[in-house]
Amino acid sequence: MTGLEHTALPQPLGGNVMPRFAGPATMMRLPSATSPHGLDAAFVGVPLDIGTSNRPGTRFGPRHIRAESALIRPYNMATGAAPFDKLRVADLGDVPINPYSLPKSLDIISHHYQQIAAAGCIPLTLGGDHTIALPILRALSKVHGPLALIHVDAHADVNEHMFGEAIAHGTPFRRAVEEGLLACDKVWQIGLRGSGYAADDFDWPRAQGFELVLAHEVWWQSLAPLMARVRERIGPQHPVYLSFDIDGIDPAYAGGTGTPEIGGLTVPQALEIVRGCRGLNLIGGDLVEVSPPYDPSGNTALLGANLLYEMLCVLPGVPQR
Repeated sequence: MTGLEHTALPQPLGGNVMPRFAGPATMMRLPSATSPHGLDAAFVGVPLDIGTSNRPGTRFGPRHIRAESALIRPYNMATGAAPFDKLRVADLGDVPINPYSLPKSLDIISHHYQQIAAAGCIPLTLGGDHTIALPILRALSKVHGPLALIHVDAHADVNEHMFGEAIAHGTPFRRAVEEGLLACDKVWQIGLRGSGYAADDFDWPRAQGFELVLAHEVWWQSLAPLMARVRERIGPQHPVYLSFDIDGIDPAYAGGTGTPEIGGLTVPQALEIVRGCRGLNLIGGDLVEVSPPYDPSGNTALLGANLLYEMLCVLPGVPQR
């Protein structure tokens, strides 16, 4: 039980009730819950960064994102979305990962998300490094079958190995393909860029059937037409997972991350991607790779918090203007 079963639809704590620098340290200052049962959607933290290859610190991401989320109000003035008028939403706290063992942490995360999915609750995840996408996909695919994927990132994260290791934040989507977790003809990778090790670095995902949208191909463009093509390809019924690495956005906007790459997406383009998911059967999403030690202004975490809120606004059943 969540402890919220006999209350009205849970609401974020308003800024005129409690100053925004005070109150509960939950996402959007929502009520906390100990169980996904009875919830339509929930925010979940995964404070893991032992899969990171460069700058660490994403273990502090969930707490930092929650702190900045206190600025977000319940109604989306751009889209008219009112998620808290329809959905029962709470903060399920953090997954108790093992900070000394990446393999054990993956099992813990997968078990945790199996329980969330089995309860019919849609998880929106505060990362954590991108390694966490693999155990989440493992759990959700057990309930929904092979998933469509919208993956926003500077990097394809399809490395065969990193320092001889099969599991790291640069390998989750290769492992997901190998394990049959993805419907590969319904996978989009958006925002890829930067330097590589060889000219064929992006050939492997294309060979699997992924659609790649490199960042330089969409400079100065609206991504609304792209998202129309994504919706047409995936269709309204197929279960879709949205995995959003904050480094998909240019470091001018989101420098507080571990592996920044210049020439990235803009914030309006990021909003177009998430808002363009409306009408899809979104069964989960994540926002990963916010690294607070490199985010002294809080701007990266603030952006991450808003993108998670935008994900909530496009979940099935959310009323819109």
